[in-house]
This record gives sequence, C-alpha cells and structure tokens, in this order.
Amino acid sequence: MPDWLIWFTRFENSKIVALLLFFVAFCGILLYVYTGKKRSQRLESYKYIPLQDDDLDPDAGDGEVKKDE
Repeated sequence: MPDWLIWFTRFENSKIVALLLFFVAFCGILLYVYTGKKRSQRLESYKYIPLQDDDLDPDAGDGEVKKDE
C-alpha cells in the first residue's frame, strides 16, 4: 500500500483533511449563494413571502387568485 494512502488512514491526519474539505465546500456554497446579481435579487424577493396576503378562490381547484369585482 502506498505511503500516502497510509497517511490518510491515520486518525489524526484524516481529521485535518475532513476539516479542509468541509471548509472549502462551505466557502463554495457561500460564494455560490451570494454572488450573481439575479440570484441576489431573487433571494431578496423571498423575504416578503410570509407577508404576502393573497385571497385564494376556494372554487378554483388549481389555486387561482380571487379577483376583486
């Protein structure tokens, strides 16, 4: 078995490798979420979803919005 593979199997070394992998993945996710103008605008629009008050028409089976007459 190659020496570098034995190095990964040692417990004290595998913790460091796992920490580095998770940290790089976390930073990648943050960069993906917070970069890009369209994505940031879309995420900003999501914060108003709980405050939207739409009256759904109970007779419509597909969730159509009730129009004011």
